[in-house]
Amino acid sequence: MIIYNVTSKVDWSIAEAWLSWMLKEHLPEVLNTGYFYKHQIAKLIDVDESDGPTYAIQYYADDIEKYNQYITNHATILRKKAQERWSNQFASFRTLMEIVN
Repeated sequence: MIIYNVTSKVDWSIAEAWLSWMLKEHLPEVLNTGYFYKHQIAKLIDVDESDGPTYAIQYYADDIEKYNQYITNHATILRKKAQERWSNQFASFRTLMEIVN
């Protein structure tokens, strides 16, 4: 099993609207690609929030091939949509993990 983790620091000025957009639009759009079978979103609690909250969004795929297909076929378009909507009001970094136990 593969976990694709996207951690995002969100400016306070858009925090509520961004989270609503994630839950109602972006997360369903990612899942509708068919490459991930579930997701979860968590708010980091032991971080500096002076600039805004930080969220970790995790997408679960059966294997690395499904993740690679998502990256090849959908990631660029979905990232561009987020950038167009929220501009420089959030910053994200991505990590890929494999469940070993």
